Amino acid sequence: MEFHSVLYDRPDYRTEIDGRPAPDYLPDLNLDQLRDALERGRAEYGLGPVFHAPLRTPAEVAYRQAIVRDLEDDAVRAAVERFAAGMRKAREHLALAGKLRERYQKRRWFLAAAAAYRDAVRDLAAGLGALEPRSAGLRGFRAHVAAHAAAEPFTAFAAAIDARYADLDSVAYTVHIKGPRVRVGRYDGEHDYGADVTATFGKFAQGTVDGVDNPTTVGGVGNPAEVKDYRAAFGEHADMNHVDAQVLALVARLFPEVFDALDAFCDRYAGLVDDTIGAFDREVRFYLAYLELIAPLKEAGLDFCYPEVAAGPGPVHADASFDLVLAHKPRRERAPVVTNGFRLDPPERVLVVTGPNQGGKTTFARMFGQLHHLAALGLPVPGASVRLRLPDRVFTHFEREEDAESPRGKLEDELVRVRAVLGEATEASVLVMNESFTSTTLHDALFLGTEILGRVTALGALCVYVTFVDELAALNDATVSMVAAITPGDPASRTFRIERRPADGLAYAAAIADTYGLSYEALKRRLAR
Repeated sequence: MEFHSVLYDRPDYRTEIDGRPAPDYLPDLNLDQLRDALERGRAEYGLGPVFHAPLRTPAEVAYRQAIVRDLEDDAVRAAVERFAAGMRKAREHLALAGKLRERYQKRRWFLAAAAAYRDAVRDLAAGLGALEPRSAGLRGFRAHVAAHAAAEPFTAFAAAIDARYADLDSVAYTVHIKGPRVRVGRYDGEHDYGADVTATFGKFAQGTVDGVDNPTTVGGVGNPAEVKDYRAAFGEHADMNHVDAQVLALVARLFPEVFDALDAFCDRYAGLVDDTIGAFDREVRFYLAYLELIAPLKEAGLDFCYPEVAAGPGPVHADASFDLVLAHKPRRERAPVVTNGFRLDPPERVLVVTGPNQGGKTTFARMFGQLHHLAALGLPVPGASVRLRLPDRVFTHFEREEDAESPRGKLEDELVRVRAVLGEATEASVLVMNESFTSTTLHDALFLGTEILGRVTALGALCVYVTFVDELAALNDATVSMVAAITPGDPASRTFRIERRPADGLAYAAAIADTYGLSYEALKRRLAR
């Protein structure tokens, strides 16, 4: 079977990711922060469009999951990382060649880039050839790179690199400087004045220089002494000054056959990177970047798993899951990670989350949305065990600040956005609705929530609905009540656990106010003083 990509097992896959805009729901679920973390330090790979393009079939998800499993093997990952380092070196040399002004200096850096690419391909072919990846994707790529490295075009390319280096190594010339005049000529066995200089000043050397013993003594007494090395190191500069450039131009005129061959090499191999190998370099970095991102969390004991995904209706669940973006924040910015889970068995399709403020309800809703997006990318997801329905689209409705310039009020704006979501959602969609209609009365919020959840359940979509209206938690047999828990005996303390149980109708406002000395009676006493 012909190999196409480690992202998709079909030839038209590039249409799925090239130019793909970011989904509207990324900011609501904080997934834009996760994407930025994946891209940080890896801008040249263009990982954003890959992150923006969730998969549509379980077979595509399984294809990617198998590749990630292979990359979790240390030997496979090491071979790919060495290849990536070589390709990065080749790109750096090419970028430098593009910035330089002098023709043959540009050519020389292009030759260095070609050598780095050749070595990276050879090393990858040998490294993967000694391994047995299980995924169809890496097996297909292993066959491709092995065939490419063994084919005549590549072997001729590799031999041409060696020939060009040998040609350049054979160039020997002399530089005669007299006042402002510089003359360049072929080296023809002229006397080496450098050896004379070394011999002349050698008698002043004593002790050890650069780790080499020197028997010269002080005053003939025979007591070796350490000697300070006064030699100056020349700086390595990528660009040339005008004298360097003119000397190089004269050398090229003295050895036209060498530099003509270098010109021909650079022109012939201007597009030196094989398209499939170049695409692999970018695509595999998507997986490696994600594995690097979750590695510290796995080391801290948090669970990740490969979710089971289904195309149609059925039970869904997640155990010991968490908000990946929140967990990945620096430890000084967050509390210990609290895991949560959920389960929906048909006909259940909607999780209605209630409970006190600051209890983890929004974090739970984001977790639900993140799980579906990451699962649809074919990546390991937070959790010990996860089964999800692969969504055709994810929709979110989070509270927005009122726009002072908008002719609509806040409630009207929310209704317009909800109508747009319900107009586009299908049975296979996932909806995450957080604190909708908080700007209206309880009566209106109950009426609107009832209407919306009725349409969602009739549609058959999966939904998380975070609300302060407890009555919605028992709306019909499709809804499941989840409640943000508090520490027993301390209503001001949150556990951030979201439990499956009936809504209790307690906002704990009075208890919290009393705990912090803000009850009506406490305020009266303080103000009376």
